[in-house]
Amino acid sequence: MTKKVFVISSSLRNHSNSESLADAFLEGAAAAGHQVEKVSLKDKNIAFCKGCLACREKLKCVITDDAIAIAEKMKVADVIAFATPIYYYEMSGQLKTLLDRANPLYSSGYDFREIYLLSAAEDDEDGVDEGVIHGLGGWIACHEKCHLAGTVFAGGVTDAGDIKGHAALEKAYEMGKSI
Repeated sequence: MTKKVFVISSSLRNHSNSESLADAFLEGAAAAGHQVEKVSLKDKNIAFCKGCLACREKLKCVITDDAIAIAEKMKVADVIAFATPIYYYEMSGQLKTLLDRANPLYSSGYDFREIYLLSAAEDDEDGVDEGVIHGLGGWIACHEKCHLAGTVFAGGVTDAGDIKGHAALEKAYEMGKSI
């Protein structure tokens, strides 16, 4: 069965290591015959959530910016993969802001069931990605029809492009292909 796979890359840096993971995952999903799309938050205007909760009634955010279109694409995807650099053992601020702004999905008839996390960090110790997994887990817990289906972590990558040849790229590709 062909699935709609939507990948969100949250790094603001060109040629980032986490975006390379996103591209590898996307290539794998495409090779498996799925419909794929990627959006980068790099050039997007996404304001902070104001906590007004108007989205619960309107089923869309009242703030007019790029988050609305991204949330609509999230809503109709079967699979969502979030790619993020790890800063201070947590997801990027851009990704957290988008997740907050995707609050209208909570009350909607969203399609997504599988969530994947692709992350990269300078630190390569065990458990570096635990904070990101926990943070994303809170969002997933509020969307009870979906689950965290897999994670890929690339540690020891600092500068843009450091990930070249890293085993995590193959793992991301294979994970995308296994959907």
